[in-house]
Amino acid sequence: MTRLLSGLVLVALAVSAIWFLGTLPLLAVAEVVLVLALHEYERLARALDLQIPGVVAGAAAMLTCAAVAWPAAPLDAILVAALVALGALALASPRPAVRSLGDAAAGLFPALYLGLPLGALVAIHDRAGREGLLLLLLTVMASDTSQYYTGRAFGRRPLAPAISPGKTVEGAIGGFVGGAACFAIVGRWWLPAVPVPMRILLGLALVALGIVGDLFESRLKRGAGLKDSSTLIPGHGGVLDRIDALLFAAPVFYVFVRYGLRG
Repeated sequence: MTRLLSGLVLVALAVSAIWFLGTLPLLAVAEVVLVLALHEYERLARALDLQIPGVVAGAAAMLTCAAVAWPAAPLDAILVAALVALGALALASPRPAVRSLGDAAAGLFPALYLGLPLGALVAIHDRAGREGLLLLLLTVMASDTSQYYTGRAFGRRPLAPAISPGKTVEGAIGGFVGGAACFAIVGRWWLPAVPVPMRILLGLALVALGIVGDLFESRLKRGAGLKDSSTLIPGHGGVLDRIDALLFAAPVFYVFVRYGLRG
């Protein structure tokens, strides 16, 4: 019951933010989510014996998020500054040299893993409207729900037993069907300019990316010896546990919205 109630609250908050907020307030929400997710990411990194300079990594991720939301912003300058700063901090660190590459890479990764996708969500809202962003979220939710119930009913063959033992091939197939169907059907009204075959293909791609994002975060947690990224959300774990699929699906959908819907 706790999981169901907290899930309903999360969905209501997400839909309300997407439907009623403009671009700037939605970016502010995305930045708050990013800070929470970054805190969980740092927890994973520490468990993997990686040392992250929180201020530099956080600033790079937040500025990347804003720059992707507004493509005219100097994203290249932000990434260059982050690279130089993290390199300089690695040189000044008293940790063994063998840790330098891992620490620097782990410090720069949040800009790509968290900042870019969350900024992409805001950019999708700006370019494709609230309907376009909701379509992405509905597709991921439909896929997750279909995977869960199909896996429980028919799951026999593990999909990635070393990473996430609960996931099955049958569940993944159910997710592909449910997610692609959602994107194709709802997209008839919310993305009418996209032909049906393209909507089906894009729906399948978003489901595949969502599964990859889910498994990637599971791999990070397993390596760190953690079940959840945090206990912030009752019954659901942490922020990273809730947005892991979107972190891979959102940037690709953003690329489609930006370049595939022109004209």
